[in-house]
Amino acid sequence: MTLDKIRNIAFLSTYPPRGCGLATFTNDLVRELDKIENIPNPKVIAVSDNDYGYSKRVIMELRQHDRESYTKIAEEINNSDIGILVIEHEYGIFGGEFGEYILDLVDNIQIPFILTLHTVLPRPLEKQKKILQVLGEKSAKVVTMAKNTIPILEEVYGIDAAKIEVIHHGVPYKELESREELKKKFGLSNRSVISTFGLLSPGKGLEYGIEAIAKVAKKYKDIVYLILGQTHPCVKREYGEVYREKLLQMVEQLGIKEHVWFVDKYLTRDEIMYYLKLSDIYMTPYLGKDQAVSGTLAYAVGYGRVIISTPYSYAQEMLAEGRGLLAEFRDSDSLAKHIQYVLENPEAKKEMEMRTLSLGRTMMWENVANSYSKVFIDTLEKHNSRGA
Repeated sequence: MTLDKIRNIAFLSTYPPRGCGLATFTNDLVRELDKIENIPNPKVIAVSDNDYGYSKRVIMELRQHDRESYTKIAEEINNSDIGILVIEHEYGIFGGEFGEYILDLVDNIQIPFILTLHTVLPRPLEKQKKILQVLGEKSAKVVTMAKNTIPILEEVYGIDAAKIEVIHHGVPYKELESREELKKKFGLSNRSVISTFGLLSPGKGLEYGIEAIAKVAKKYKDIVYLILGQTHPCVKREYGEVYREKLLQMVEQLGIKEHVWFVDKYLTRDEIMYYLKLSDIYMTPYLGKDQAVSGTLAYAVGYGRVIISTPYSYAQEMLAEGRGLLAEFRDSDSLAKHIQYVLENPEAKKEMEMRTLSLGRTMMWENVANSYSKVFIDTLEKHNSRGA
């Protein structure tokens, strides 16, 4: 095998048009890798739970809940010219208990694979731990998106430190109009805009965000909170729109309809960027303290927004060194206090935006894709030197 094999990289992941954070992540990454000379046109093996009309980039389809599909895909990979497989890992996107079917695939492939982790649980259940231990042991490299996960990967899962690479969650770059011009375009002139985007689910803690807005709106009549995004498809399938309806009811009862706007759609990448750019504050009132990575928070950092968040792991890391404000979990008073501070201290707001933006610039997809290409080269060199 020669280093030309770097030309044949495939990603195992969900992929558009499937609506999923991993699908967006993989789409953004492969499009950026297209621009790197020695990795033209990386391919995708799409994880499907339904029938989707994929683009030509998708060369195989793994049927998520069909166990036989995992060994079949492994055979197809072995009989193809793919040199490296990149597995985008999230427990919920593979079949079986906690996605255990993925082990059938890695037991049977004969090429090196890189494991990219989108969730790292510090206190996993025994089965979750075992799955990640096996994947970590068999992988050539393990990519994590936050430094806070390194000790967890080593101590809880026994992953060799030499295998672990930290590469930021990527952020798309686009030249945009000023905040004020975009506010005007979206009918938000002279409003203080707070936003939260992403697929809605009860773990997002948006009820605390809404309560905080009700408190701040008594003094700041111009405030508006944008809750951007559809209900998560898995939540919708199981529970329908119960969570969204609960939030809408709260807004009604608190009498703050003019202060909370819902945009119920799966946002395009450009729409996300527009909404972030016009926001004065980005808020993530999430409930789970162990969340190691958040793509939505990464985007907000990339665009240099002032961020107010509960102190889950990734937020603590991203908002260190004065890059944002951490509120208490499940505490609307704490969120409201921080919102008020930002609105009353324009100089402090400007300072936080500058600090956040300086980190955000390192997270643009171009830099992230270059980091991945180095990992690919390193993996193949090591694989070749073992006489593969």
